[in-house]
Amino acid sequence: MEILSQNLYALRKRKALSREAVARALEMSAMTYQRYEKNLRDPTAPVLVKLADFYGVTLDQLVGRAPLPPAEEGR
Repeated sequence: MEILSQNLYALRKRKALSREAVARALEMSAMTYQRYEKNLRDPTAPVLVKLADFYGVTLDQLVGRAPLPPAEEGR
């Protein structure tokens, strides 16, 4: 899912986090998270839920069925 990978990248950059930091927070390997972000692997449904919760967005927003919320001011 190309839009998912783009959204993961955008959301991570908004939080100024490294891939390694996100992977650690989500208890997955950095390589696994990188594959999601580079559109080399699709996450399972439970992982999608964890990603959406971590970034504070809905599943629809994460997978591109709804727009991402605007970035916070000052970022």
